[in-house]
Amino acid sequence: MTTTSVKGFAGVDVPNDDVITNCMHCGLCLPTCPTYVLTGLERSSPRGRIRLIKSVASGDLPMSELFVEEMNFCLDCQACETACPAGVRYGSLVEAARAQAFAQERESRATRLLKRFFLGTVFSSHRRLKGLATLLKVYQRSGMAWFLRRTGILAAISPKLARLDPLTPQISDSFSSDVLPEVLSPYGERRYRVGFLTGCIMDVAFGNVNMDTIEVLRRHGCEVIVPQSQSCCGSLAAHYGDMTSARRMAAGAVDLFKRDGLDWIVMNSAGCGAFFKEYGHLFADDPERASAAELVAARTKDLTEFLASTGFRPRHARPSGNKRPPRVTYHDACHLAHTQKVVQEPRRLVQSVPGYEYVELPEASWCCGSAGIYNIVEHEAAMQILERKVDNIASIAPDVLVTGNPGCMVQIRHGLERRGLNVRLLHTATFLREACDP
Repeated sequence: MTTTSVKGFAGVDVPNDDVITNCMHCGLCLPTCPTYVLTGLERSSPRGRIRLIKSVASGDLPMSELFVEEMNFCLDCQACETACPAGVRYGSLVEAARAQAFAQERESRATRLLKRFFLGTVFSSHRRLKGLATLLKVYQRSGMAWFLRRTGILAAISPKLARLDPLTPQISDSFSSDVLPEVLSPYGERRYRVGFLTGCIMDVAFGNVNMDTIEVLRRHGCEVIVPQSQSCCGSLAAHYGDMTSARRMAAGAVDLFKRDGLDWIVMNSAGCGAFFKEYGHLFADDPERASAAELVAARTKDLTEFLASTGFRPRHARPSGNKRPPRVTYHDACHLAHTQKVVQEPRRLVQSVPGYEYVELPEASWCCGSAGIYNIVEHEAAMQILERKVDNIASIAPDVLVTGNPGCMVQIRHGLERRGLNVRLLHTATFLREACDP
């Protein structure tokens, strides 16, 4: 792909006029873009946004309110990158545009405050995140959440909060970072020494998934190293334009995981894994961290990517009282399928588990609408996108739905509950751990 480097626009390399002209004639990205399909507006398509970015970067258009709205209306699912025959790195373009808008404070005051509080304050400190999660757990466990929803008081106080309340993840009974030692030995002979990121949302709301991941790794000959004092990897902040916070958090992760002796760094969150793999690019201009960041990026693998290459040994299929075996399907997390290009590995693993009938999910790689905090800041659009996902799930009536990202799990669970569908939703790590049970 030929690009034109435009100084002063977050260091982004923008496609030149020839590439943009080819994009306008091509259009293969259009049917893959959820926001274009939703609105039918050219400006809400990948090629439309690329033209906007080029015009603003070259000074032909101002960074208007409409421009900022369009950049934030994009899910950054990167399905367009998978479809693009020219290899345009659309995700980098839209994230650079968001970074510029964030740096110039061109977003609404409410949006800026929301981002600064959650991305720059809460997620930048694991202590603050766990403190907030503890308060949320008390709210959820005390019955107050149930009472406010059941009586309608929450809707009376704030209809918007009432709509967002079901998207709040259920906080784990215990945080995985509080109970995991730094070193966990394999069951049997050691084959690999792997690092493990407890994460932020994974740690406080999906602690059981972290434990399942480690259990699978230990059963497959891995000594698991869990560096202490971890924090957020920075992916959420980068996704929404706060590159200062993102680099600070990423630098901490590089310093923790650059240690000698690790064969791989195994991830169970698609967004975190995708960002870890970008660390080399993120710190390319930092002489102190460039080589360490490249090392960390090169070592990083998704759990399914790792097991598909090193060997997975299922032992157990849950007995079914039905006449037919339980039906299982798989939903592609965007940052696993489109960003990391890990598509076939999770399918092969799921299909290797005996006792299930695998059924491919229609439009399995179509975004569910979660996209970080998109389902909060663009709630109505996210719910419309979710409806399409749930329609596809309902069309095949699975017993089990497997996916590999926490945001997808929260979003899809909400969609299933709204529709009244009885589908068991599992993280890939949990499904594989159950398959290893004696």
